Amino acid sequence: MFKHGKKEKRAIAGQHSSSANWGDDEYAQVVEGVKRIYKTKIRPLEVTYNFEGFHSAPLTDSDIEAKPIVLLLGQYSTGKTTFIRYLLDKKYPGEHIGVEPTTDRFVAIMNGQEDRIIPGNAAAVNQELPFRGLNHFGQAFLSRFQVSQTPSPVLENMTIIDTPGILAGDKQRIERGYDFTQITEWFAQRSDLILLMFDSYKLDISNEFKMAIHSLKGQEEKIRVVLNKSDMVSQQQLMRVYGAMMWSLGKVVQTPEVMRVYLASFWNEKPPNCFEDCRELIEAESRDLLIDLKELRRNAAIRKVNEIVKRARLARVHAIIIGHLKKEMPAMFGKKKKQGALLKNLEQEFIKIQNKYHLPAGDFPNPEKFRQSLALYDMDKFKTLKEDLIERVDEALAADLPQLMSKFPMGNPELEKSQLNPFDEAQANSEVVVNGQLPPSFWVFSSIDKESYMPTFHSLHPRDGVVSGANVKPILIQSGLPNDILADIWRLSDWDNDGYMDPDQFGVAMHLIKAVELGATLPDKLPPSMIPNRKI
Repeated sequence: MFKHGKKEKRAIAGQHSSSANWGDDEYAQVVEGVKRIYKTKIRPLEVTYNFEGFHSAPLTDSDIEAKPIVLLLGQYSTGKTTFIRYLLDKKYPGEHIGVEPTTDRFVAIMNGQEDRIIPGNAAAVNQELPFRGLNHFGQAFLSRFQVSQTPSPVLENMTIIDTPGILAGDKQRIERGYDFTQITEWFAQRSDLILLMFDSYKLDISNEFKMAIHSLKGQEEKIRVVLNKSDMVSQQQLMRVYGAMMWSLGKVVQTPEVMRVYLASFWNEKPPNCFEDCRELIEAESRDLLIDLKELRRNAAIRKVNEIVKRARLARVHAIIIGHLKKEMPAMFGKKKKQGALLKNLEQEFIKIQNKYHLPAGDFPNPEKFRQSLALYDMDKFKTLKEDLIERVDEALAADLPQLMSKFPMGNPELEKSQLNPFDEAQANSEVVVNGQLPPSFWVFSSIDKESYMPTFHSLHPRDGVVSGANVKPILIQSGLPNDILADIWRLSDWDNDGYMDPDQFGVAMHLIKAVELGATLPDKLPPSMIPNRKI
């Protein structure tokens, strides 16, 4: 073990009672709020339009109440199970470690009063466990799933999912008896953190591993990459290994942002042949990963709200699609022929719906997967679109969930330079308009109260860290400013002119609205000092 590990692991175990973090009461209030909003405003829409048949089953109380989940994925012998033992400082029931493929099942490691193993069939019907949705995958999978409970301070704050090591070739995939990719997708949707494990000698990505990674689409913000056993190669080799791994990942993960990669080595007993020339770097990276795990509980409440927002948007679009298809069906004759035409031209129907309801394309499901599910149903028996159900979901997205997020404690943020001295009169005068002009101190990025705008930004469900103009438009309209002024604000804020806003650009837009509300005249060009990370 590296020398700083124990301190960080104690932090993970002790975060539950830390006064700097949220207490149980506040956390429970958010969970109750999420359950109430889901049950009254989102679930009725899911049930009415058979969301389960196309996406996933309705959430249960245990799903929403579940502790943060960490999902480990990787090829065999990359150190997944060893990493878990490292975190827990002990073995868990049913654990087996070896250089050969050892973990042959999905294992949920949870906190319990004593060491015990709950078989998959029993776990899937236990109302106190968040695994009832696994019944959908049948006996073939449940016989390869178990819950291992053990007393552990670390597990008081999270549940860890250990997965079978992935082998190259199709033999293992065919003989599993269940769809590994579908199971991975199910767990990924419910996870708070997904760790893709590699080691310095296993950088290749097999077909099944590639399919598993593709199933994580839409969950990119949860993914971290761990290059384990980094001390088994020299410094020069490590640079080459890192480059080779990023090249392999780049061919599989189609995202504009680079994934966070941790260079780490988690050993129960450090082997004698490891290299020490990168020890300081590896220890620092390993600490960062443990800190990421430490933050899980603090971020769990926000994550739950974020997942409900994603689900509500998906359910809303699903209901509109089903309602549209029902409306397109003839009243009397030619129903079978019309259904075939709608199935064949599903992509065009999606475009029609998108244009009619002004929906972002990113909210629509994969047409091919949706077509496969749709073929199993008689479209004529679908329910017509009920506006009151849509309005309830809209109310949840526009008011209830943002209000819940506004209650989250933001901690003690780093103060801007202008906030360091409460007696600084220059700051007090920074919002005084003279002859339609605000002082130069207003036109500095650090003067933006960005933290107050972030809950609103996150409620728009950013994808890859940005939100589209169509999603931002309702927020800007709420200011009550004329369209021509809002058009200028968008032009100034979207300085890269790509039609999307990141958190910085959104903060600038809200700051410009504030300037107009104070009575100032907007500049023709955004001052360079308003663009972050730019030398003036």
